[in-house]
Amino acid sequence: MTRRLLLIVAACTFAAAAQQPMLAPLDEAGFEKVRKSHTGSVLLVNFWATWCQPCRAEMPLLLKLEARYRSRGLKLVNISCDEPEQEAGALEFLKKQGAPLPAYIKRPRNDDTFINSIDPKWSGALPALFLYDRQGRKVKSFIGETDMDSLHEALRKLL
Repeated sequence: MTRRLLLIVAACTFAAAAQQPMLAPLDEAGFEKVRKSHTGSVLLVNFWATWCQPCRAEMPLLLKLEARYRSRGLKLVNISCDEPEQEAGALEFLKKQGAPLPAYIKRPRNDDTFINSIDPKWSGALPALFLYDRQGRKVKSFIGETDMDSLHEALRKLL
């Protein structure tokens, strides 16, 4: 009876762990790995948070944009800037939106160093989009609410 109870507890624990939402934590080195892994594609990096209303409003527009240009080599990477206690809500939001996975959550060793490594002109304000060409070079930054026509134009030049 004890062994059976242990097996049931273990199975329940495993099932609960499998259902736990998880965004991959991303620090400075992790961001560089993600960026480099998309060399050959046009990469659009979206920094957002669930508490940021403009971020939430932009997400469906970015997903449509990614779907439109996916066949031409566009990749969208979403990086949540939510606090650890908001991670489950961030993942839930991404899933409801149909966002591509994996997705990430910003967990730098030093926030200022992380932000400056992305763009020294970026204060960390959200939403923030960073566009990289096929060689992995940053070609444009969109800080704050993005004019989608400007984003389309920047993408058309790269695709």
